[in-house]
Order: sequence, then C-alpha cells, then structure tokens
Amino acid sequence: MKRVVITGMGAVSPFGNGTDVLFASLRKGLSGISRIAPSDAQDASVPHPGRFGIKFEDGRGEHDPCVTPGQRQRPLVAGLVPDIGIDSLPRTLRRSMSPMSAYAYLAALEAVDQAGITSDELKGGQTGIALGSTLGSPEALESFFRLYLAAGDISGVKSMLFFRSMSHTAAVNTAQALGVTGRVIAPCAACSSGCQAIGLAYETVAFGRQEYMLCGGTDEFHPLVTGTFDLLNAASSAYNEHPEQTPRPFDAGRDGVVCSEGAALLFLESAESAARRQVKILAEILGFASLHDSGSIAEPSSEPIAACMRAALKDAGVAAGDVAYINAHATGTELGDIAESRAIADVFGPNIPVSSLKGHLGHTMAASGALESAACVAMLRGKTILPTRNLEKIDERCAGILLPQNPVAVQGGLVVKNSFALGGINCSLVLRSRDD
Repeated sequence: MKRVVITGMGAVSPFGNGTDVLFASLRKGLSGISRIAPSDAQDASVPHPGRFGIKFEDGRGEHDPCVTPGQRQRPLVAGLVPDIGIDSLPRTLRRSMSPMSAYAYLAALEAVDQAGITSDELKGGQTGIALGSTLGSPEALESFFRLYLAAGDISGVKSMLFFRSMSHTAAVNTAQALGVTGRVIAPCAACSSGCQAIGLAYETVAFGRQEYMLCGGTDEFHPLVTGTFDLLNAASSAYNEHPEQTPRPFDAGRDGVVCSEGAALLFLESAESAARRQVKILAEILGFASLHDSGSIAEPSSEPIAACMRAALKDAGVAAGDVAYINAHATGTELGDIAESRAIADVFGPNIPVSSLKGHLGHTMAASGALESAACVAMLRGKTILPTRNLEKIDERCAGILLPQNPVAVQGGLVVKNSFALGGINCSLVLRSRDD
C-alpha cells in the first residue's frame, strides 16, 4: 500500500467560502448559528424564489428552503452558508446544481488550486472523486413533490429538477464541472458520509486504483431535516432566542442537534506523487475504519464506537497512546455524547484532549466529517487544539474523558476523527501532520 497524503483542502461553511475564513472563525471561537424564520411563515400555495433564482419554464420558482408552510417546528436555529455568489456560476453548470452541489464545486476548486493540479491531470483519468451527501437535494425533492402533487402527474417536472434530486447529484455535478473522468464514488451514509468518502478515497489511492482523489462531503439545510431530528426529540429548540449558545456538545445544558450546511473536499495523492510534483504536504492519512452498529437503528452504543476506533488504530498501525487529540462526532444529543464519551474513555483513557466542533458549526450533516477533518489538519499544523464551544458545565456522565474548555497546545502526535450516523454507520480516521 502507498502512503496517502493531503495536499489540498477546500471548504464552504456557515462562516463563508474558503478554508481561511473557516479556520480563522474557529480560532476566534465564533458561532456560525443563527435564528431562522418560523416554518409556517408563508403560504404553501405561493412559489418563492430559490437561492439560485432559477425559474422553471412555466414561470414557477423553487421554494425558499428555509420555509416549510404548515406544521410549526420547535427549532428555529440553523447554520446557514451566507451569500457566496453561487448565482454567478455559469448557468450551464448551476442549472443542474442544488446548493449542496454548488458548495461542493466551490470547495473542490479551492482544494485543486491548493494542490496545484492542472486541468489535464483532472481530466486525464488519473483523478477520481469520492463525495458523500445525506441524500439528494431536499430543496429539489420538495419542489418535485409540490409540482407532482399539485398536478397529479409529472408533466410540470423538468429534467434539471431530477438531476438536482438524485442521491449522487453532488458527486456527479462536481465531476462534470471539473471534467473528471476517473472513478466517482458517492457514499450516502447520513452523517458519516463525508468521513466515509475520505476513507474510501484513502483506500483507492493506497491501493493504486487512482493517482489522485478529491474527497469529502456536502449538504444543504432544509427545515425538513431539522424536523426529522425534532420528531426524534433530538433537535435543539431551547436556545431559539440565543442561537450562538447552541449546540452544546458534552454540556449539561445541551438539548440536541442544530442542523447546518456546507461542504469540504480534500485532495489526496500518494506521498511519492507529492514528492515528484514538489507540492506541500498538509497531513497524512494513516488509517480508516467503518463498522456497523447492528444493535439499534437510532440509539448509539459505546461498544461498537470503541470497536470502530480500535479498528482505525489497527489499520494505521499505531497505539492509542500515540494519539494527541480526538475530534469527537458529538452533536449535542444526550445519547450520542454519552455513548461516544464512554467509548473514548474505554479506548484512550482520561488524559487525551477531546473536543467537538459542532458548537461552532452546528451539524453540517454529510459535510461534517470532511469540514472537521480539514479543521483537524489546521489544528495539527497550528499546534493548538480548540475546545468545544458552549461547553460550560460538563455533563458528569461525560466526565470520564479530558474535555478542555480552553485551547490546548500540542507538539505533534496523531488525531482520531470520529463520525457516526443514524442507522449505526460508524467511521473513524487517523491523521498525522507531516510537520511531526
């Protein structure tokens, strides 16, 4: 197997477009969470302009993704990507793109630019893409069913709406826009999708199946996603008037997930390739594991989480004591935070710093594993571990691990990045800065 390194990173987040604004905002301890309008604010019969401003041929527009008429939802907080000029993309590209595809494309452009890859290398078959999403665009799916149910048939549905709603829409739109002709992988594993995509891309390069891989995750906000967590009593609503105070991973006052949106892509290649091209290596991926928790489709368990982290360490050929930091999945739900805390304590003991970036970003769903992996690389290179935002009073049931409430200086070592999803899809990555 070849050694696999990261030579480029790109991101779109609730803080804006680019890794620079993402990392700067995280270092400042900022919150990307804001209050959104009540879900029953507008009449379902009135079409509203979508974020792209694209109109159907019959004059109807896409519906505002932040408004779902009818039943009121309790959560009124979300991490939304600000206006980053998506509508300035060429129409030939964006006509088949939902916001999630556009976010992925912009993040890919940044990663490719940082890696110094030429157009010929993208289009020549050496490059592949592994890009995960939770599902197809929920905005497009809503638009489809509004048209279909109103008419009773699909006569008003245009083909571009289908291309925005298919489950692999982000992966194929990004590949089409970049001219990628290598393999395209589109894992759809809910909140583990981005981490799983990185792991699959790592294995693809390690086994020599592709010279280069763009990999990561993307998602767009829709109130129905928040509503799903609300139905499970797992969505934050107690801080609607103070959105910057939620979510609160590991905190005694947490009350659930805050759904967000964004994208991140990493550019992977072999260490030999990076040396040949004489490009800067940002970090190395040492190991990956993805295991299934068959005990419950909705409730996480500490034992399968611990098994996944152990499998990733084994794949990397390292010991738990070699790890300097664990970036937890921790979304701010009671069951998830406690199960992960117990698993980390079981594998690593009480002395390795653990934090979650959900307090800054919210839960960017399929993008979370990739955005947080990019942030882990930045923390490693900056030799500073960021604490969990909004962690004020540690839940005593999470107290068996080291949860710093201030930045922690580190002088190297490894990072374990966790991502876990409803349905029991657990993933862990092991990363190392090449500055070590």
